[in-house]
Amino acid sequence: MSRDPMSRWHWVAIIAVAAIVLTIPIHAVKWMADDDDERSRAGRDSAATFVGRESCAECHEAATEAWRGSDHDLAMAVATDSTVLGDFDDAVFEYGDITARFYRRDGGYYVYTQGPDGEPAEFEIAYTFGHEPLQGYLIPFPGGRLQSLTIAWDVERREWFYLYPGEEIPPDDWLHWTRGAQNWNGMCAECHSTNLVKGYDFETKTYATTWSEIDVSCEACHGPGSRHVDWAEVPPMARPALENYGLVIPTGGISSRQQVELCAPCHSRRSVLGDYDHTRPDLLDNIVPTVLEEGLYHADGQILDEVYVYGSFVQSKMFRNDVRCSDCHDVHSLELHFEGNDLCAQCHLADTYDSYDHHFHEEIVDGEPSEAVLCVKCHMPEQPYMVIDWRADHSLRVPRPDLTLAIGVPNACAQSGCHDDETDEWNARHYEDWYGKARKPHYGTVLAAGRRADRAAEPDLARLAGDPLYPAIVRATALTLLATYPGDSSASAFNRALQDEEALVRYAAVSNINPPDAERRVEQVAPLLFDPVLAVRIHAASRLAGTPSELLKPYQRARLDTALAEYVSAMEYSLDFAFAGHNLGNVYASLGAPEKAETYYRAAIEIDHLFYPAKANLAVVLNSQGRNAEAESLLRQVLEDYPDQHDAQYSLGLLLAEMERMEEAAEFLGRAARGMPDRARVHYNHALVLQRVGRDDEVEAALLRSLNLAPENLDFLYALADFYVQRGRLREALPIAERMIEAHPENPVGREVRVYIERELRGGE
Repeated sequence: MSRDPMSRWHWVAIIAVAAIVLTIPIHAVKWMADDDDERSRAGRDSAATFVGRESCAECHEAATEAWRGSDHDLAMAVATDSTVLGDFDDAVFEYGDITARFYRRDGGYYVYTQGPDGEPAEFEIAYTFGHEPLQGYLIPFPGGRLQSLTIAWDVERREWFYLYPGEEIPPDDWLHWTRGAQNWNGMCAECHSTNLVKGYDFETKTYATTWSEIDVSCEACHGPGSRHVDWAEVPPMARPALENYGLVIPTGGISSRQQVELCAPCHSRRSVLGDYDHTRPDLLDNIVPTVLEEGLYHADGQILDEVYVYGSFVQSKMFRNDVRCSDCHDVHSLELHFEGNDLCAQCHLADTYDSYDHHFHEEIVDGEPSEAVLCVKCHMPEQPYMVIDWRADHSLRVPRPDLTLAIGVPNACAQSGCHDDETDEWNARHYEDWYGKARKPHYGTVLAAGRRADRAAEPDLARLAGDPLYPAIVRATALTLLATYPGDSSASAFNRALQDEEALVRYAAVSNINPPDAERRVEQVAPLLFDPVLAVRIHAASRLAGTPSELLKPYQRARLDTALAEYVSAMEYSLDFAFAGHNLGNVYASLGAPEKAETYYRAAIEIDHLFYPAKANLAVVLNSQGRNAEAESLLRQVLEDYPDQHDAQYSLGLLLAEMERMEEAAEFLGRAARGMPDRARVHYNHALVLQRVGRDDEVEAALLRSLNLAPENLDFLYALADFYVQRGRLREALPIAERMIEAHPENPVGREVRVYIERELRGGE
């Protein structure tokens, strides 16, 4: 689990406090969920129920035997002598000021360590979690919760270790082992057990989590098997012709994409859309894969945080050429089909690629075989997560030391531990000597420019977003970055993306598009209320919440009501996470229900007091009710926790301006302007406040900065012209009035300003 504060909310909206005169920033919602509560845990298919692996084993002996002892089989187990690997013989582990003692009593396993109140206490371990390279332990808590201890067992070294080395996490932190980040029910359960139903109750804050099998068993992938078992029990000659032999999920005769997406719900960084439903046809009917977000991926798409495999693999040339998971891994044992370079030689000629002329490394070094000749060393570099769990980057990319020099991303030459003692220039030079200059442009340079908010990046991001030759996850990432670019290229890219064949691209488009007004929003977003894919459809509904009824056609209003109900139900499913309460707060705020909005914002804050988007948006609601002192307190809390949170600085500045505390407002708006130099409206609002406090020497500079960013904005032009007129600088005001007329010929204000200036220049005739 990352300590990056934004890891807490990859899918949320931030809406800053509104002021009477000044403009507020609005960011796009980035989380979606689904689905209706009526679907049962029996596969959501009334004709099929879960029957358990024993019903499968009799006929599928080889598959069952391969599965036994696999990572799936050992994903979770009851804590017994045969499953617990850690040392519980009065072993003592210390980290910081905390001591943990592991011991056995009356056949049970216990730990004595810091509890939720900060005081040491005894806790009984109920379940094991995983088996190599580490094993975790789950502890029952009131309300049906299972909590994952942040001290784990290193299976190879046979020692206890702490999952957050160098950090001491206080008991009230969301990351503490007794809090939400380590809660099995919401964070882990769906991918470690079969037929998992989370069963969270918002009113009581309790779980009634159930599963049909404690580990990842047959039906986790094949779906509920009762119809198949019924079919198999009929004598072979009498068996009816049944599609896919009665199994809900086809696993044979499917495309590579279908197989990869069968694994994706667990092997991806994602937001979930409810209890997993095998019957839904599209991946985004169940989950929304995270795009190449900063903090999760490097700019070129290499893994950074714990993102698992899917997001990497779908970037690869292998995926584009129909390679699938089972080409390398046995689907039941999960083991590789071959060891070393023999695995890659299934497809890549050994004489060509497993040779010195390709990898330029000696096979024997100091009398020992060299790992430097392994394909994975260059094409699948590893890095550790959970301290000791080394995982390979599955994008299978060509090493690019030149990109290290250009945009600061890692390269396999240094990352694999081979040449980490050399400079980046050295690695790039040797790579060029061996393979020549890299001529092919990489999307990483475009995404890196977008992350820097480089103003020149807009056309390249727009091109990338619309190019079907690039992976959908890359194109969707480009759209998320385009959200801050208001130009024509961006607008055209979003219009195309709303109709894209890829659901993830449509989802990114509807999530990040920022139409200029409600009419345009309806025109662009309303058609997606009818999207066949759940994540797209309900997110369109959330973007249209609160739309004036007269702007929608009757059939659109009906569809909006239906999809919005789906969205609300989906958020209610995840109310054990702060983002869900925050998103429901946003919806109810848009619907004009401030009391409900406040309820859900406060629920989000209760779950995670460091979750600042909920505080910022609750401040909006409180401000709308005239409760400005409470709004101010919330925004100051945000800045106490995140001093450089520039949107919060901006929001607090706007609020203080509304409260007529102009000197303080100028201070916070100034901080925001320095922190967000490319936000034209911030400079404009800063200028308005500076003018109120008489700092004329700074007003002009702030207005010019806003106009430099948005040269045709009528508000900015008028403010600068008015500034010059009020100070008698009429000849400087006149060309500004001309620019107003040229940019907005339909608006009379420019001509009125010019007439006034010309009259004053003639001596007030």
